[in-house]
Amino acid sequence: MPDAVDTAAALLAAAADQGPGDTLRIVLLVSIVGGALLAWFLLRGYRSDDTGDYGSSDGRGTTTDRDANA
Repeated sequence: MPDAVDTAAALLAAAADQGPGDTLRIVLLVSIVGGALLAWFLLRGYRSDDTGDYGSSDGRGTTTDRDANA
């Protein structure tokens, strides 16, 4: 019977030491979410809509004050 106890203890010790699997999953998930947020933050400055942009026309063919002195 002592062999079974020693074997069980060895199996439990081996099962507890599985390496950095959970840590790597967390790091990978945080990296993907962080990359998506960074891409969203950087790309939102490259929008092509003209609402509120400086120097855009008002829809009646006139331009804003920036082009008045040109």
